Amino acid sequence: MQTILTDFYTLTSYDKAEDGKFTAHIHLNKDHDIFKGHFPGNPVTPGVCMMQIIKELTEEFTGSKLFLKTASNVKFMAIINPFETPDLVLQLDITENEEDVKVKNTTSFGETIALKMSVSYKK
Repeated sequence: MQTILTDFYTLTSYDKAEDGKFTAHIHLNKDHDIFKGHFPGNPVTPGVCMMQIIKELTEEFTGSKLFLKTASNVKFMAIINPFETPDLVLQLDITENEEDVKVKNTTSFGETIALKMSVSYKK
């Protein structure tokens, strides 16, 4: 899998349901340089990095290079601290046609929902 977030996270496993929904399990690298600056002494996973992870996973699952068109209902609901909660579960409901890919995402750790987002990508 190609990523611009080199060594930021690892896709540890994923499952695909018959209806096109994916469940991905990732592990954040708490020692990544991003966390040294965001924020020193209180690391927080940047929202833009979470959005990039969703894009990269969608590219992996669809086999298509994607470009963000729109993002709506982006709700960051909990802080993701890589030292406390490095293991995340991403639910990706992917629908696609010849030109576009749409994704509804819910990202969580344990019982806590950290992110909800709907995005549209152009192939």
